[in-house]
Amino acid sequence: MTALWIAHVTVTDPDAYGLYAKAAGPAIAAHGGVFLARAGRYHVLEGADRARHVVARFPSLDAAVACYHSTEYQAALAHAKGASERDLVIVEEAAPPTE
Repeated sequence: MTALWIAHVTVTDPDAYGLYAKAAGPAIAAHGGVFLARAGRYHVLEGADRARHVVARFPSLDAAVACYHSTEYQAALAHAKGASERDLVIVEEAAPPTE
């Protein structure tokens, strides 16, 4: 079952966050992640507003979790920790309906 990595982010230090984004992309791709949305237009209907939203699809929940804990992603994440406020969740996608 594929999984979605969903992040909602407020960037507080654009220069440091840029270093995160530059390094995070290859780490995510190395674990089979593909970006579906990355800081495009959005409209908040409920909840807190964060100016940046990212959705990536991974081959599985395990692959997404492994990516997060990988050495490469953790090195990238070090740049984001003081440069952003983030919410991140990984959720399995629903199976396609059967007919």
